[in-house]
Formats: sequence, C-alpha cells, structure tokens
Amino acid sequence: MPTTTIRLPEALKARVATAAKRAGKSVHSYLLDAIADKTRQDERRTDFDQEAEARYSNLASSGNSIGWDDMRRYLRDRAQGKKATPPVARKLTRR
Repeated sequence: MPTTTIRLPEALKARVATAAKRAGKSVHSYLLDAIADKTRQDERRTDFDQEAEARYSNLASSGNSIGWDDMRRYLRDRAQGKKATPPVARKLTRR
C-alpha cells in the first residue's frame, strides 16, 4: 500500500486523536474510515445529481409529469397497505 502524507494543523490533529480514541480506533484507522466515508458520500451525491439531471432532461423533453397531489395520494395509500393505482403522467401545466 502506498504512503500518503497528510499535514494537519495541530488543533485538528488533536481533535482527530480524541475522536479516534473515543471510537476505539487508531488515528490511522480513523482517518482511513473518514476518507472512505467522505468518498462514498461524494460518489452518492454525484449519482444523485446525475439521476436528477436525467429526470429533468426527460421532463423537459417529454413535458410529462405526475402532480404532487396525485403522487402523495398514491404513496400514502401504499404506505397504509391499500391497493393503489399508480398515477398517470400528463403534460405539465402552469397554475
């Protein structure tokens, strides 16, 4: 495994050491977990942004959407265990 040097300000270094001790981990292990968590978070955010962009692009090109009232009713019925018919997309209109 290659080595990477991270220079931390003393105050942050002390905080990391305290947090690692509290978590029952070495500073090294704590930092690896923190980097992995942050990387996973950024990857998920990128996936979310890409999905949102694709959905918006689809909405913009088709003009079809499902109204929030219809979707909320559908989701509420499903959550309550009722038989629910999925709402039908329709052309987006302004109120």
